[in-house]
Parts: sequence; structure tokens; C-alpha cells
Amino acid sequence: MPTDEPNVNISGGVSRSTFAIGSHAHAESHHGTGVPRDQAAEELLAAVRELRADLTRVRASEETAALDEALADTEEEITRTGAAAPSRLDRLRQLLQDSQALVGLIASAGAVAGLLGV
Repeated sequence: MPTDEPNVNISGGVSRSTFAIGSHAHAESHHGTGVPRDQAAEELLAAVRELRADLTRVRASEETAALDEALADTEEEITRTGAAAPSRLDRLRQLLQDSQALVGLIASAGAVAGLLGV
């Protein structure tokens, strides 16, 4: 029984491919491409990662846990979107201001604080 519907036949490998099927379909492909980041975001991301690594070397507290959580959220957001929202940066500033002893003790905390203008 013949139909008027088109057929799709794919043979062979289709890895790293993008498909859209249908009259109003839309396909967008981002294979292997990262989100573009400006120099300031790159510097902040590197400093955030360094501070997170350094936090594993100090005695854990509620203060360091809150800071690590905010740093993890910032790292994820910069990686995903290419920048950190002003509200997230404000939260980090506040946590770093509240942790002045830590900022003085760990150089990477001072680097993040400096990039945030604290």
C-alpha cells in the first residue's frame, strides 16, 4: 500500500550528527564547542577553581562549606553560560567579606576577592 509520506533511510554511522525531521523542525548543533568567555570570566573561573582546591586543605566549617557551594555554583554557571550573574558575584563578595581571616590565609581567596573588587 503506497503512501505519500517521505521516507528517511540512514545507513552507516551518524555519531556527532544533528537531525531535525518535519516541516517545522529545527536542529542546532554545538558539538565540541564551548561557550565563549571573555578574559575576565576566564580569570575568575581559574581563580574560583584554585580557591575550591585550596578549601579542601583547610578545616571544614559552615563558613567554608557555604563558600565552597557558592564557588561551585559560580564555576558551573561560568562553564555553562560564559559568565556569572551579578547576583552570584554579589553572593561571593559577601561570603569573602565575611571570611576575611580565610582571605588573608589563602592566597587564592585573595585572588578571587581581588577579581570581585573586594
